[in-house]
Amino acid sequence: MGSQLSTLNSQLIDTHAHLDYPDFQADFDDVLRRANDAGVTRIITIGTSVESSRRAVALADKYPNVFAVIGVHPTYVEESGEDVITPLRELAASSRVVGIGETGLDYHRLPSVEVAKDRQTQVFSKALQSFTEEELEADIHDGAYKSKQASLFQQQLDLAVELGLNVVIHQRDAWDDTLEILRPYSGKLSGVFHCFGGSLEQANEVIALGHLVSFTGIVTFKNGQSVREVAAQIPLWKFMVETDCPYLAPVPFRGKRCEPFHTSLVADTLAAARGVTREEIAAATTETAEKFFRFPR
Repeated sequence: MGSQLSTLNSQLIDTHAHLDYPDFQADFDDVLRRANDAGVTRIITIGTSVESSRRAVALADKYPNVFAVIGVHPTYVEESGEDVITPLRELAASSRVVGIGETGLDYHRLPSVEVAKDRQTQVFSKALQSFTEEELEADIHDGAYKSKQASLFQQQLDLAVELGLNVVIHQRDAWDDTLEILRPYSGKLSGVFHCFGGSLEQANEVIALGHLVSFTGIVTFKNGQSVREVAAQIPLWKFMVETDCPYLAPVPFRGKRCEPFHTSLVADTLAAARGVTREEIAAATTETAEKFFRFPR
């Protein structure tokens, strides 16, 4: 297979970056140049709010190798307006928009979790009844917060179906609920579980439902062995590569700003884990990304 690869097929796509973040303002052109020099010739910048999505589309309009995915991140549900779908639909009129997201569920910082943290720091003389009242109120807030996230997730899934686009999914500590919401959309759209860090069983569950996973620099971490094992065992055509920059810089850049050229290090690590060439990883993940996202012709 490797001998038949064209130069184009050895190039990579960073399928999840946050180029609109202020981290990249000072040297944006250099960031794109370093990516291109490393063979990362297309970058998808991901919206996390309506305003972030607007910035993503503006970047995609300006730079030919940048494309946009638009959406509202679940942790921004409290800050989002009553209607996020109308502005997202308007933004989706751009041919540079190739998907909806990132959207999904995130239960990592529920109100009850924050109360529990506060409780650990409270003086022991505080009445237990007060803690109980706080916890009860936090549980109520948990339910409301989860309900808002679910509604926002479903609205964006409906928009994706309407527009014929696929979705970029954020899931954190909400596995069962995320799949429960996704199931009715089987056959109507596909999703990619970005920054995948789950088990092989979970990856296979996602794939069986017609979705994909995507791997970040976590695969290069010393404690990323379990993720590398998942990446080594799932079908070659069922995953993509990403950076999630400016987060999760791979080894040897861990602790520094992550940027799109690091996609090449993710691909190299996956190639080593699977016992194949980097060119094979590049060819397969590029083809998968091209099928998943609606790149303009």
